[in-house]
Amino acid sequence: QVQLVESGGGLVQPGGSLRLSCAGSASTLDYYAIGWFRQAPGMEREGVGCISAHVGTTYYADSVKGRFTISRDNAKNTVYLQMNNLKPEDTAVYYCAADWGCSDLAPDEFDYWGQGTQVTVSS
Repeated sequence: QVQLVESGGGLVQPGGSLRLSCAGSASTLDYYAIGWFRQAPGMEREGVGCISAHVGTTYYADSVKGRFTISRDNAKNTVYLQMNNLKPEDTAVYYCAADWGCSDLAPDEFDYWGQGTQVTVSS
């Protein structure tokens, strides 16, 4: 079983940047694909992006392409979500999740979830 802990959320102005971290308990987090998801109030949880296991291929939702970047540091057992040029519509609770594959960013396919971190984009 994998335990995940997100951090790095906060309040940022439009156009600003934040970097979220997803720290894993498993010493072999590299074996898992890590997805990033978000959920705004009253909305369904949606996939933001994913980094595959081992090779580290990344996939992004169209709404964040060119603005968000996912990376992993295997030495630190951590996956990052770098968010640039943030917009008010990016406001949501952000979650990381682990599974054997990116599964087209379908939330129901991911088995292990963190507790979430709030990101608020507002002036």
